[in-house]
Amino acid sequence: MEEDLNRYSPLVLAYIGDAVYELHVRDHLLQAKGNQPVEKLHRAATHFVKAAAQAAAAEAQMALWTEEEQDVFRRGRNAKSHTIPKNADPADYRRATGFEALLGYLSLKGEDERARELMERAVAYLEEAYRKAQ
Repeated sequence: MEEDLNRYSPLVLAYIGDAVYELHVRDHLLQAKGNQPVEKLHRAATHFVKAAAQAAAAEAQMALWTEEEQDVFRRGRNAKSHTIPKNADPADYRRATGFEALLGYLSLKGEDERARELMERAVAYLEEAYRKAQ
């Protein structure tokens, strides 16, 4: 299966990783904040899923990744995306794409616990950064 995953475009891995991470963030917010208006939950989710946040969270934990995980991240980061959101820094967007590619790779590989561990670290890092900024 791993050989098959290496044939996937890093952007396809990021496409899956984006969905996996978004669901993790939404689940986290429901557990942390409970039943709230959807627009409040959406605003809270953007703090975790925007490119700059994902890039910072990835950089903060990269030293803990295996060589294989770092390779997948680099493939995603270096992939040529034809679109970059106008409100995102291109370097942040590329690092966020790398992080999403890693999450997609781990999810498709069946390493859900490892993906969850990386996402939980990312959310904890971003919550702490948000607390310090206030």
